[in-house]
Amino acid sequence: MTTPDQSTQSRPIGVGIIGMGFMGQTHRRAFNAARSAGHPCRVVALADRDERRRAGIEDTAGNLDAPPPGLRTVEDPDNPLRGYETHEELLADPAVDAVCICTPTDTHARLAIAALNAGKHVLVEKPVALEEPTILEVEHAAVRSGRVCVPAMCMRFWPGWDWLIRAVRERPYGRVISASFSRIGSRPTWSPDFYLDPGRSGGALFDLHIHDVDFIHHLFGSPRSVFASGNEFGVTTVYDYPAGPDDPVRVTATGAWLTSPGFPFHMRYLVEFERATADFDIARSPALRISCVDEQNAVEIPPGDGYAPQAGAFIDAITGLRRHDVTLTQAAQVTRTITAERASMKTRRIVTL
Repeated sequence: MTTPDQSTQSRPIGVGIIGMGFMGQTHRRAFNAARSAGHPCRVVALADRDERRRAGIEDTAGNLDAPPPGLRTVEDPDNPLRGYETHEELLADPAVDAVCICTPTDTHARLAIAALNAGKHVLVEKPVALEEPTILEVEHAAVRSGRVCVPAMCMRFWPGWDWLIRAVRERPYGRVISASFSRIGSRPTWSPDFYLDPGRSGGALFDLHIHDVDFIHHLFGSPRSVFASGNEFGVTTVYDYPAGPDDPVRVTATGAWLTSPGFPFHMRYLVEFERATADFDIARSPALRISCVDEQNAVEIPPGDGYAPQAGAFIDAITGLRRHDVTLTQAAQVTRTITAERASMKTRRIVTL
């Protein structure tokens, strides 16, 4: 059980970001946006071995649109950013109350535990780890420290996807009959030594597909079993739920890195309710449409992505304004499901969870 950080109530939460690659730069902009939206936070420090990155100069690469390389963002002229070469230096900075970890996957758990032991709150990029026991070690460290530790599962906050959460919970169109999710992009050209080594990154399953697995868990709970076809770089999975009155009949997800370079990022869901079908496609305008009886209507959703709302929710959890509903226990359950998908791919059999 975490409690509000009383030491930071009289001033903004000082945020330090470890790892200033594409995701670190994304989170930096997100915390700046959260601050502009009224959440009491300020990015005060960056840690990266690259001198330009820790000086705050952006050099972005990734699936989503980002500002051009070379952009330098000034958080606060009266409080200049501090740049550190190592995470140890950043964690020793008393102005840093909370840490955002955006380093390679195989360092997430170690750095999260180090930050918690240093008394910092933690937002850790997904996946927390590739093995369930390692995530539980992070959870134990969070409980011991009394600090907030949140896995960064941004799709729960994404415009159009937060709409789907409400539609499933509140049932304006009845219960869900079927749901399919698809997340596809070209193989990463940035840091290929890391991303294309499944032993370190987890491949497309843990870098890309994990978003939809988490979302499926959030909507419907843990599946009873999975049947998956594919490999570390692309998978299609069927998730089986008990045949109860509230359970979906059919749930599937596809996540893949394609070998062809330059393929535009694809993110979509198609959810069939009893009285309507919701169709989201990030590449289309309007992105979200609802088909009901003989008519199809666009659903107005706000612009932007899920990173700034996620940052704001993290800050609100620290200050005690809300209880964060993305937990390390859930992260461990998602990793357990993806591990079962891996086993199903290898054996070509249904795997029970």
